[in-house]
Amino acid sequence: MKKTWIGSLLFSVVAAASIAGCSSDDTGSEGEAEGGDSGSEETQDTLVFARGADSTSLDPAKETDGETFYVTQQIYDTLIQYEDGTTELEPALATDWEASEDGSEFTLELREGVTFHDGTEFNAEAVVANFERWMESEDYVYYGSMFGGYGDDEDNIIDNVEATDKYEVTFTLRDSSAPFLKNLAMSPFAIASPEAFDTLEEDPVGTGPFTLDNWSRNDSITLNKNEEYWVEGKPHLNRIIFQVIPDNSSRLTALQNGEVDLIDGVNPSDQSKIEDDANIEVFMRPPLNVAYMPMNNEEDPFDDPLVRQAVNHAIDKQSLIDSFYEGNAEPAKNMLPPTINGYNDDIEPYEYDPDQAKELLEEAGYEEGELTINLWTMDNPRPYMPAPQKIAESIQKDLDDIGVTASIQTIDWSTYLEKAQNGEMPAFLIGWIGDNGDADNFLYTLLGTGSGNNYSNYSNEEVDEVLKQAQAETDEDARAELYYEAQELIHEDAPVVPLVHYESIMAGVDTLEGYKPAPTGSERFTNVKFSE
Repeated sequence: MKKTWIGSLLFSVVAAASIAGCSSDDTGSEGEAEGGDSGSEETQDTLVFARGADSTSLDPAKETDGETFYVTQQIYDTLIQYEDGTTELEPALATDWEASEDGSEFTLELREGVTFHDGTEFNAEAVVANFERWMESEDYVYYGSMFGGYGDDEDNIIDNVEATDKYEVTFTLRDSSAPFLKNLAMSPFAIASPEAFDTLEEDPVGTGPFTLDNWSRNDSITLNKNEEYWVEGKPHLNRIIFQVIPDNSSRLTALQNGEVDLIDGVNPSDQSKIEDDANIEVFMRPPLNVAYMPMNNEEDPFDDPLVRQAVNHAIDKQSLIDSFYEGNAEPAKNMLPPTINGYNDDIEPYEYDPDQAKELLEEAGYEEGELTINLWTMDNPRPYMPAPQKIAESIQKDLDDIGVTASIQTIDWSTYLEKAQNGEMPAFLIGWIGDNGDADNFLYTLLGTGSGNNYSNYSNEEVDEVLKQAQAETDEDARAELYYEAQELIHEDAPVVPLVHYESIMAGVDTLEGYKPAPTGSERFTNVKFSE
């Protein structure tokens, strides 16, 4: 086994047949092998990537889940993108950019000669049309989260987007914005063909290296190579198949059997099973994430900070790490991962202390055994939570120890996300994988008033003001100080329970080349190929 740092046992008949149909025994029209067995005489040109759940749609601007972005990263391009395996910026559809001295205006020079998959031209007018679309509706949750608001709302940091030449676009901001360029590189802000806006959820049209061939809901998505891609000689692969295999162990079995080429969500307890397998390479995704438990701050009983503090003291995070993460995680005391500039290491964590939790509940007016809640968990593993049902059961026991009865509820992933955004689950398990390596993408996105990803419905005017100052501050040391202050205020309010930061495990065949897991949780496969 090779280990690279960058950054149930049975299938259903349908799933097995679907994957087997993609193996290297099949041959394409040009006589080249199309997947599976690395022992084939021909160079493999189909990648079968097995994952735990399906995409919710193929319009990245409307979604917030990594399963969607896994696919849309291959179909669309952003104006600026991250270098493989990092959050460092590099040109994409924009070849160059310049900021005004006060950071309130950005001018981007666009790549010429690029066409959308439908044959229409990519230019500045197309960029303007995309931003105007995102500004017009709260359906585009990420836009409001990252740019502050919609339309003419003064909270919308973007005042105007203008095509100042055929291949030049200028953004005029209402204030300076330190994370603006990093935000442009995020998956939700990929550029789509304006002619296809009405059908993107099912029929995506971008400028990316692959095009949609087929989508079998809750089973597989097949992409074909874009022969007209603007990067010469790329992509190397002719086809990608995203195969849904909900169970982590079954996914690993498929890899070991040569039925798939790459998997995510390897159980920490399964890592030892592949350590001696020379045909498998392990990839560790950098831990730019947080698994956490939001509590609805607007509803009883979680509208009382004493109750929220009690729950924070009740949960044994180290036990979660020892039992379900096999040591590949660290307890979270802040929502911000320690690797991000602005992390406040001086914060004192809510130590595991059931007695203190009971005292806080009593102070809040609850006698032991009086409080009953619903605790929701997802029905499939996530990159930040390899065993959601078992983790929920462990938390259920912790809460029972302080006299709180928690009834575990679950539902399918797409509905789960809808309920989270609609505030319909009083307490639930979720996680966040950073989109751009910036503190704003965690603290404002997850806890800012009005942010579409603020699942706890937390609101603190003082915190909002500090976070907005940090957005406008271009000096990184000064920004860090503001984020230190924000984390102190948030910690006192305890709107959520930060659980762990997890270094998730992926695995692939040893013939896979050019693959680098992105810290943001979704990577492009433009440079991926198989060794000959």
